[in-house]
Amino acid sequence: MFSKSLKLHVNGVSHNIRFFEPYPFVVNSSAGKNLVDVDNNKYTDYWMGHWSLILGHGPKKVKQYVIKQIEKSWMYGTVNEQTIKLSEAISKAVPVAEKIRYVTSGTEATMYAVRLARSVTGRKIIAKIDGGWHGYTSDLLKSVNWPFKESESTGIINEEKVISIPYNDLANSLKILKQYAKNLAGVIVEPVLGGGGCIPATNDYLKGIQEFIHKNKSLFILDEIVTGFRFRYGCLYHTMKLDPDIVTLGKIVGGGMAIGVICGKKEIMEHADTTGKKKSERSYVGGGTFSANPASMTSGYETLNHLKSKRSIYEKINSLGEFARDEIRKAFDGKVVVTGKGSLFMTHFPKDNIHEITNSEQAAKCDSECLQRYHFKLIAHDGIFFLPGKLGAISDAHDKEDLRKMVLASEEFDC
Repeated sequence: MFSKSLKLHVNGVSHNIRFFEPYPFVVNSSAGKNLVDVDNNKYTDYWMGHWSLILGHGPKKVKQYVIKQIEKSWMYGTVNEQTIKLSEAISKAVPVAEKIRYVTSGTEATMYAVRLARSVTGRKIIAKIDGGWHGYTSDLLKSVNWPFKESESTGIINEEKVISIPYNDLANSLKILKQYAKNLAGVIVEPVLGGGGCIPATNDYLKGIQEFIHKNKSLFILDEIVTGFRFRYGCLYHTMKLDPDIVTLGKIVGGGMAIGVICGKKEIMEHADTTGKKKSERSYVGGGTFSANPASMTSGYETLNHLKSKRSIYEKINSLGEFARDEIRKAFDGKVVVTGKGSLFMTHFPKDNIHEITNSEQAAKCDSECLQRYHFKLIAHDGIFFLPGKLGAISDAHDKEDLRKMVLASEEFDC
């Protein structure tokens, strides 16, 4: 099957990270916590649809409403009631979401967020984090992978309009931001680095960046595409007493269907209103043909509705995440560093005298080949799926016995 895919698709995949050696298996079906490949092998899944499936694969409580909607239709291309219902749910749970606009991917959401920041401030420069991942938008495809000073891709121009700052290092971050203060439109940051190593930001770091940004009349953008509705019903920023201007959402708020969300303070989001405005007065933030389609809106709303009515899910999966981090450390006799928060976790095999991981540079200097072998061992021998090299996500479909099996399988691994 993969040989056929290679003939038709670049490297046989439609997302770069889905390829792994010697070749990725092809999934035939999924349900609950499991993936089943075309050879009928079953895997306990911790990749969980790029971490978007907090209720598991195809949860019945969501599926029945999506099927009902699809029987009506899955594409209108107009305003629909399903969008209003989802937006009401988001705005009640995310105070900064005074106005909302939908797209169909996280990449689009962050692309539009930085466009808004430039439009509102009249400035050009955007700051991001070393190792921060905000999708493939050219505006933010910089300093994603170590070494951060090398360009991530050909074909990208105006890279000088994006600067990068070190995560969890407030003094050096402020030093860089001050150099560009006059033309700084805003900063975009994940409160937990996802692709950069599953690393939480310290509260002092985020508050320090926010204080500088607001004093500088720039915009503070929080990318909560991974973290939104992951640890609690709502966003992480609220628990950290932060005051973002724009928040981007995705993954969980779509219930596993295509979605991206830009939301923020009314006076900022209104810049995207093109009614009666000259080109010089507006920020052209569209959406796309499939934005706010009723199937995605229904999936998102029913997912959030279930999470709201059963908030004990968060207590369960956050506790399982803590169990996983502690027990994996023990399984490797303390020779690994396990990062994460709540129901997210990632194992790192340190080298070069690395004892803690608080930023993506430290994560990048760990033994990535050992991590790949560890994850592939779990796939090939134990029926446990992690996308090799990436963090794991626990869903409501998992239980402690699943985690115990993973820990026992980890004890058998030696680089």
